[in-house]
Amino acid sequence: MRKIVISFVIVLLLCTAVLFGSWRALQSYLDTPLAISAPQVALVEQGSSFRRVANQLAHEGYLTKPDWLSFYVRIRKIGHLLKAGEYQLDPGTTPRQLIKQLIEGKSITYNFTIIEGSTFRQLKDALAQSAHLSHQIAGLSDDEVMQKIGLKGKFPEGMFLADTYQFQRGMSDLDLLRRAAKLLQSELESAWQGKAEALPYKNSYEALIMASIVEKETGLSSERPLIAGVFVRRMDKGMRLQTDPTVIYGMGESYKGNIRRSDLRRPTPYNTYTINGLPPTPIAMVGREAINAALHPEDKKWLYFVAKGDGSHKFSATLVQHNKAVREYQMRKRRSDYRSAPDQ
Repeated sequence: MRKIVISFVIVLLLCTAVLFGSWRALQSYLDTPLAISAPQVALVEQGSSFRRVANQLAHEGYLTKPDWLSFYVRIRKIGHLLKAGEYQLDPGTTPRQLIKQLIEGKSITYNFTIIEGSTFRQLKDALAQSAHLSHQIAGLSDDEVMQKIGLKGKFPEGMFLADTYQFQRGMSDLDLLRRAAKLLQSELESAWQGKAEALPYKNSYEALIMASIVEKETGLSSERPLIAGVFVRRMDKGMRLQTDPTVIYGMGESYKGNIRRSDLRRPTPYNTYTINGLPPTPIAMVGREAINAALHPEDKKWLYFVAKGDGSHKFSATLVQHNKAVREYQMRKRRSDYRSAPDQ
């Protein structure tokens, strides 16, 4: 009996030693850097497993003993925490750090910018050119796009906040539009709650229309409240807005870079030389500054403005002053260094 007990103890000690040695070897393996000398990108597709990722990295020569990594994940019961994405592996990354990275979802992010003053057509073209987005709006009409993002029956122009959005590879263009639309509504409603008094807007949508006009008229932050103030005073006085960007928008694809006198006289729903008040919809995407300007216009005396040629505008209180400014800056327009918009 004694011999049996001694044999059992010896076997137990041997097994313990083997297990301890194996565990130490596993820990050493987990802390040994991957075989990479320069940053590499690993793509983890939706539905992948740690075993598949480990085998993929082993096939590419970055990871040894992929079964060890899979075994560790299995005994830790963390395989279900793997997140799909595109991951950057830097020199010095260990299997332990790799597992942590894949569980936390710290994948590569990309930026997409909705440009202030861009139209929905331009936005769709830009989305189509993004190589990292999943393209789902190709071939859809504008109405179909709006329906899919939960804005059925809404006109798309101006409904997406001009801003820079971060996303991970595989995110769809529809998802990005949903984010931009929700952010626009949040910013607009928040600004509407704190708007100045006695504004000529019936609702926040009319403020958005004004913001889009301001966005198209100037790229200078300092001028946005002044431009908004001019248009608000014109509305208060019953004057027509007479702003060229609305004419251009109403012309659609027939606009070839110049506005003729006949274009100013030709009625369209957007021609503010022929209609009273605001056009029926926004004419471009807007940023936060334009929204704020529309809801907090500068309380000055100006009723007119003309481009000075250096990217800014000359403001006037009377038509006589305005006509004088027009003559002055039309002469400057003939110079080679004339600019109607600021440098970007």
